[in-house]
Amino acid sequence: MRVVIVGATGNVGTSLIRNLLDDDRVTSILGMARRRPAWRPDRTEWVTADITTDDITPHLHSADAVVHLGWLFQPTHDPVATWRTNVMGGIRVFRCAADAEVPVLVYASSVGAYSPGPRGRRVAEDWPAHGWPAAAYTREKAYLERYLDGFEAEHPGMRVVRLRPAFSFKREAASEQRRLFAGPLLPNRLVDSALIPVLPGPADLTFQAVHTDDVAEAYRQALLRDVRGAFNIAAEPPLDLAQLAGLLGARPVRTPSGPLRGLLAAAWRMHLVPAAPELFDAVLRLPLMDTGRARQELGWSPRHDALDAVREFLDGLRDGAGMDTPPLSAATGGRGRVREFATGVGRRP
Repeated sequence: MRVVIVGATGNVGTSLIRNLLDDDRVTSILGMARRRPAWRPDRTEWVTADITTDDITPHLHSADAVVHLGWLFQPTHDPVATWRTNVMGGIRVFRCAADAEVPVLVYASSVGAYSPGPRGRRVAEDWPAHGWPAAAYTREKAYLERYLDGFEAEHPGMRVVRLRPAFSFKREAASEQRRLFAGPLLPNRLVDSALIPVLPGPADLTFQAVHTDDVAEAYRQALLRDVRGAFNIAAEPPLDLAQLAGLLGARPVRTPSGPLRGLLAAAWRMHLVPAAPELFDAVLRLPLMDTGRARQELGWSPRHDALDAVREFLDGLRDGAGMDTPPLSAATGGRGRVREFATGVGRRP
């Protein structure tokens, strides 16, 4: 099997390549990214391409499957730019895969595609996937879900799979995720338990997490098994403020969400943090997912629990961990994080 991975150099893509290389049925991998990495895994070749402008169809003609992982989180101050890449670029990938007659398409959706969920019970894959409309990330994920509904009807011969993972963490992604969501003003050492006596947060904060390597295994199973449709991917247990505080050795302080959102909004408007306040709103409304279908039809179960995934991320954050690809490298932000400041913190990617 020859697999093309669009967006292969990021958090999930690097884990997926490693995972696929352990499977003899995968004979070759083509990794596609905007910037060529120094990383050189076996049986993998690289091509640089921009999915918003480049015709990638020629690269897909020999593929047995395409995995679309590419996504742009920044600039949060320019939602037209993220829409152009994430939505229009995603649609171009789907259409190019159809033009190249690729038999299998696996798309990286997200828990963020779901509409706000009920309290006290988990949702299966049939829960409405309309996102939280005020947040660019969830709005874009939901739009591509709607597009895929029509795309699947138009291309019944193509096997289309959508994975909807929870927040995905691993050590090597720590520098990237700090850069994307916290920005350059967060010192790595600040997450040391000795420096955080208390952790404020909303009392109703509850979310799911999963180790990125376990997400990669779900992608491998989706590629190799005769399955279609959507699959929820998350590890146990769901995390709340008390558990996060415990990981940091801090005391949880339940704080109304309004003042916290106000502080985040002010920091975002002043370009002190890259994460938009609407994303905070979306996180508070995410449903908890039932992963029964993935366990039964994919034969998937996580090797790491959610606490281990976040703990590994925090260890990587303290150490400034990364990997030798442009998105994951700790050097991407520049010495003293000067490149992060130069882009306006959320203004440009």
